Amino acid sequence: MGVPARADALAAADVWLRFFDAAVPSVRRAHDDAEVRDWFLRVLVPQYETWVAATENSVVGVLVLNGPELKQLYLDPAWRGRGLGDRFMSLAKQRRPDGLALWTFQVNNAAQRFYERHGFVEVERTDGLRNDEREPDVRYVWQPRADLPWWPGLDGTHCREGGHPGSG
Repeated sequence: MGVPARADALAAADVWLRFFDAAVPSVRRAHDDAEVRDWFLRVLVPQYETWVAATENSVVGVLVLNGPELKQLYLDPAWRGRGLGDRFMSLAKQRRPDGLALWTFQVNNAAQRFYERHGFVEVERTDGLRNDEREPDVRYVWQPRADLPWWPGLDGTHCREGGHPGSG
C-alpha cells in the first residue's frame, strides 16, 4: 500500500462533490469543483490517512483520518443505506481505538443520526464562523467501550488505503 493513484484522489473528490450536493443542498459550497479536486489531490490524500471504497469500476466512498480527527466520511449517494458507512466507521474505530472526534453541519440530520447510532456524543454547537462554508456545525466525540466487539461487514466493496504520512 502506498500513495493512491491520481485517479483515486480525483474519484474521491467526485464522491465528495456528489455527496455534498445531495446531502446538504442548502449549504453554500466555499470552493468550486476544480478547487475541491485540487485539494484532494495535493493536500487531503497525500497528507492524511485516506481510504477509499471501490467497486470494480469506481470509487464509491472515502474516509479520511488525521490523528484522532475523522476529517471525511462521504459516500456516493447511490451507496447510502447499504452498510458501507458502517464499514467505514468500523475501520475508523479500529484505526483509532482511543477515540475519534468530528464536525458535521447542523442541517445534516442524517449524518447526526448516523454518528449517534455509532456511539458519538454531541459536545459542541457553533455558529459556523470557523468553517469555510460559514454554516452552523456540531462537534461529536466517540470514546471506546471495552465491552463492544468490532465486526467487519461484506457488501461487495473493498477498501484500499491511500497515502498518509509514513506510508511507503
